[in-house]
Amino acid sequence: MKIIIEKAAFLKALAHVQSVVERRNTIPILANVKLTAESGKLTLDATDMDLEVSETTAAAGDGGGQTTAPAHTLYEIVRKLPEGAQVELESDGADGQLTLKSGRSRFTLACLPTDDFPVMASGSMPHQFTLSAADLRGLVDRSRFAISTEETRYYLNGIYLHAAEDGGVNVLRAVATDGHRLASVQVPLPSGAEGMPGVIVPRKTVSELRKLIDEEAGDIAISLSETKIRFAFGGAVLTSKLIDGTFPDYQRVIPEGNDKNLEVPRKQIQDAVDRVSAISTEKSRAVKMALSSGGLVLSASSAENGTAIEELEVPYEGGDLEIGFNSRYLLDIIQQMEGDTARFTMADGASPTIVRDTSDASALYVLMPMRV
Repeated sequence: MKIIIEKAAFLKALAHVQSVVERRNTIPILANVKLTAESGKLTLDATDMDLEVSETTAAAGDGGGQTTAPAHTLYEIVRKLPEGAQVELESDGADGQLTLKSGRSRFTLACLPTDDFPVMASGSMPHQFTLSAADLRGLVDRSRFAISTEETRYYLNGIYLHAAEDGGVNVLRAVATDGHRLASVQVPLPSGAEGMPGVIVPRKTVSELRKLIDEEAGDIAISLSETKIRFAFGGAVLTSKLIDGTFPDYQRVIPEGNDKNLEVPRKQIQDAVDRVSAISTEKSRAVKMALSSGGLVLSASSAENGTAIEELEVPYEGGDLEIGFNSRYLLDIIQQMEGDTARFTMADGASPTIVRDTSDASALYVLMPMRV
């Protein structure tokens, strides 16, 4: 294998694939990226056995071939080369080494046999549809903050992606919850997604997917079965196993009888909660909302730091109510909103609260109260 590739193109592809590689590996080959050169292009592959990313980029050279190289080391070398540099890669596959040359720099990296590199068995993925990159970013960004990190409840460690119905309209819905808050975001159901199984996309897959599609402007081709999902666009393909578990019936968590409505400027309450929560302890992060016909009073207190109170003049006619929230969870939800006004729909101080962006009907958030 002997090819020449421009630094920026090589670095972009390497950045995408090397982040899949775990820093600590008991299986040496999993620390490597596979490089495959053929007819004017270079394909990079990386995997952790549950998730696989492949990216193809243009490269000059007439010699095909394959090798593997340490992913993080290769990334650091290319990252530190001067801007606009040309990178020459050469390997004959026999001596177990990859030579990288650029300008007056020369690196020799130890390689492992490509035969050792694992290939994820994809199998049949009968459900196929396309989604715009903007819609997919919206589904991910507005729901992933609520993914649980509690490993014992592994079925909550991802985003539940499924076809649903809302007011007679078929939608593709992404739901995430950690038991303290819930995020439900939806887009119109794409053609081909009818009858798809509900799948739980793992947290790491969600994170890697979001990096890959950050600058993408076109459509994402999505294929899935009950055990795997694949996202393909441009020169990149991400394939992942799904979480083998049953997502809970989240509809039961969404309250239906809440009758107290509060509408407040989003930026105003975001800044006020942020200020008041500075006094709360790191452990509880509790902030209290006291509602009356005179408006809203936000407060927080801790034995170590003292107390904080901020009053907001907002229209409210639902009767006096005091309710406490984890300020971090509350801010996480408000920060997903882009509209000017947030709506809180409450029942009492002990029941779940619905939070919505008044300008965006596609997202719904549920926040559990806490004792303060």
